Amino acid sequence: MSTASSPSPAPLPDTAAPGPTASAPSAGPPRPDATASAIAAAEAHCAHTYHPLPLVVASAEGAWLTDVEGRRYLDLLAGYSALNFGHGNRRLVEAATAQLGRVALTSRAVHHDRFGAFCAQLAELCGMERVLPMNTGAEAVETAVKTARKWGYRVKGVPQGQAKIIVAGGNFHGRTTTLVGFSTDHAARADFGPYTPGFEIVPYGDATALEAALSANTVAVLLEPVQGEAGVRVPPEGYLPEVRRLTRERGVLFIADEVQSGLGRTGRTFACEHEGVVPDVYVLGKALGGGIVPVSAVVSSAEVLGVFRPGEHGSTFGGSPLACAVALEVIAMLRGGEYQWRAADLGDRLHRELGALLEAGALEAVRGRGLWAGVDVPPEAGTGREVAERMLDRGVLVKDTHGPTLRIAPPLVISEEDLDWGLARLREVLLEALPGAGERLSG
Repeated sequence: MSTASSPSPAPLPDTAAPGPTASAPSAGPPRPDATASAIAAAEAHCAHTYHPLPLVVASAEGAWLTDVEGRRYLDLLAGYSALNFGHGNRRLVEAATAQLGRVALTSRAVHHDRFGAFCAQLAELCGMERVLPMNTGAEAVETAVKTARKWGYRVKGVPQGQAKIIVAGGNFHGRTTTLVGFSTDHAARADFGPYTPGFEIVPYGDATALEAALSANTVAVLLEPVQGEAGVRVPPEGYLPEVRRLTRERGVLFIADEVQSGLGRTGRTFACEHEGVVPDVYVLGKALGGGIVPVSAVVSSAEVLGVFRPGEHGSTFGGSPLACAVALEVIAMLRGGEYQWRAADLGDRLHRELGALLEAGALEAVRGRGLWAGVDVPPEAGTGREVAERMLDRGVLVKDTHGPTLRIAPPLVISEEDLDWGLARLREVLLEALPGAGERLSG
């Protein structure tokens, strides 16, 4: 969909938009003591599993963040797609508030009145039959692994203890001990062994290698349709259809981890749709909870999820009344297609600007789909972390990964003006370090 031939995305009535460049922050003085004190307190008492940017958020609305000093920042990260619908989305806040006033948690020891509708409507959105709710994305992927193994033993007839699951290099499926065991990221994997057996890693995007790895004991192929943590890597055209063909022919489940890529981010409800592929199993999370409460799910057919019996899997908070109420509103918002259309339309705008920077030599690579991009900055411009820090000084939040790469994933509710303003700040940061690229752009 081209922005040149289509109307501008209409404002969405369910989101507060604080406004574009007029209220955007300026560079300002060094960060005052309140910011430094809050960071020092966190560093003194938390385990150092993250290296956050020096921003202490106090409130947020739409696509904008406000720090403890009252300075505002444009959010081009959106909680790694957990905040697809923006901060403080009115529809989602109202749904959560109304449910909190009724009942928030029952556990699955009893039924509750939101659960059936949630399962039915999420299954319908996915074109599937059954839903198994959890909380986090990692929990949902772990659930998909258990599902595939149990299906392999009970349905496919794989000998007990011999089930094999094929995964792709560069994957990021979560941080549990099982999931990091088949990661190729040293930082995520090191010193957490011994690792769970039963997984084989093949290169991402290589259907020939995947075919060679398939065996009689293979129960599933687990892939991200777009690899987010790896730098928003989109597979070669035709790869996902070939994975679908091979898994169908060999009687193997195709599990699509759409925790980051699903629910509108790429311009479609699911990233698999870009190549007309329907997997056997969807793994969903992040945006399913609207940025309000952790909600995840495994969604599949009655045959696949029907392998579970009472007592074999569960979650205290999974499918709670609060989770279901928020997720039902998310599903309703996606059903009309406006958010997917916005992601496609504004994604064209995003990639057009990034493409110009790439052509001028201000970027070394641009990848992505919809309102989601991974860009590699030239060494002369600094590391990804250094560029992200300079962007923060200009009032824009982006995040680095794997050295030179920045990830850009604004809330789908961002306005054209705000998106343009944020991209203009990226252009400034890059061209200050790369004046030759600026000459090529102006030329």
